[in-house]
Amino acid sequence: MHSELWHQIALTFIPDVGPILRKRLIEYFGSAKEVFAARKKELGSIDGIGDWAIKQLKSWNDYSLVDKELKFIDKNNIQPLFITDKAYPYRLTNCPDAPTLLYWKGHTNLNATKIISIIGTRNNTNYGKYLTEQFMASIPKDVLIVSGLALGIDSIAHKSALKNGLPTVGVLGHGLDNLYPAQHELLAKEMLGHGGLLSEYSQRTKADKHNFPRRNRIVAGMADATIVIETAEKGGSMITADLAFQYNRELFAFPGRVNDAKSAGCHQLIQQNKAILLTDAAYLLSMMGWTEKKKPEKKQLALFSSLSADELMVVEILNEKELFTIDELNSRTQLNSSKMAGILLSLELQNIIHVIPGKMIALA
Repeated sequence: MHSELWHQIALTFIPDVGPILRKRLIEYFGSAKEVFAARKKELGSIDGIGDWAIKQLKSWNDYSLVDKELKFIDKNNIQPLFITDKAYPYRLTNCPDAPTLLYWKGHTNLNATKIISIIGTRNNTNYGKYLTEQFMASIPKDVLIVSGLALGIDSIAHKSALKNGLPTVGVLGHGLDNLYPAQHELLAKEMLGHGGLLSEYSQRTKADKHNFPRRNRIVAGMADATIVIETAEKGGSMITADLAFQYNRELFAFPGRVNDAKSAGCHQLIQQNKAILLTDAAYLLSMMGWTEKKKPEKKQLALFSSLSADELMVVEILNEKELFTIDELNSRTQLNSSKMAGILLSLELQNIIHVIPGKMIALA
């Protein structure tokens, strides 16, 4: 009798049954074992499954592939993560094409509270290298850094993360039995001790060109935000950025010189309102709500104790992020405009808030 893990791995080997359909099958039947046990009539009731896919499921019998994979992961201390496992990166489960099974080797939490992905060109400039290193030096140590372990910006991000004590994960476009590019072997080994390597590909899967766009959806999908350092208008980074946008993840891009082709993709993302223009780590942390709130001093607490219930409600909302518009405050509080105007005037006179040009409100 084969185990559930055996069936989970086997499910990923079925030809012409991709991650979207596999996800539907698991949601319907509850486990990989039950998928294989299902009758043709039951399988036919699943939305999106055709006769060919059913035939592939029922006729597949290349059991040796699964046996070899089980031996490989056991020998190399690799942790398989099925889409229903608690340790599986939960952010990915919100993506319609989430990988059914991931192979993980490392020592960090793939469900960290704060995760960002760093992407960029393989042929970076000195400017791109400088931006990446400066940015990483200002990121708090509780943020997990994800990238693709490629040449250029990816490897700079991984190295800078390690240098600054940040955990970092490389998402691969091939199996864990080899490494591409080969010159990153030492970097990958160092990452295993303070981060790790992640792949949806089984052993003997080569670093073929078509694997990397699929790899990119993991880079985009497992992070809270994706940062584009340098990229041309076409390439893998733009694919990853578009995926992050489609997955409703926060997307940021550093600007470059207006005539620099290697920043043209960043400029395009900003112009299309897909990416937020980024200048430093502090702005990212502020936009993500990851800045540490300072405890109010006794003098400030005395001020707050004299506030009305409505005034205190406005202050608590303003404490959530750096800037709010009056319209946002009206919407959040459900107070009418005249009532809000009176509250803001009172708070301003008490030096609790600042009104910034453009009708933006901030705590003093």
